[in-house]
Amino acid sequence: MSTVRIQEAASHRLDEIYRYSRDQWGTAHADQYLAGLFATFDKLASHTVISRPVPAEFDVKGFVSRYERHLIYWRKLDNGDVGIVTILHERMHQIERFRQDFGL
Repeated sequence: MSTVRIQEAASHRLDEIYRYSRDQWGTAHADQYLAGLFATFDKLASHTVISRPVPAEFDVKGFVSRYERHLIYWRKLDNGDVGIVTILHERMHQIERFRQDFGL
């Protein structure tokens, strides 16, 4: 099984997701939601969750998977590990936010 590496933009998004969930629904819900995201990361590393290629208009090589209302953008790193690039809510303008996270 590959190791999961959370990259900087994804780390910031996880913080935002946690704070928003905690403020809206409480600490228990926020903890549970983040645990679900991390379980999905582990499934990506073990190839037990469905992913599809990132849309061509993003102009990057990678994959996207879903966890509830969030899209997880990831790529296979040179050493075979899974790099979690960013995590975006389904209602966000994906291309715009993706470019913000990567300075594209």
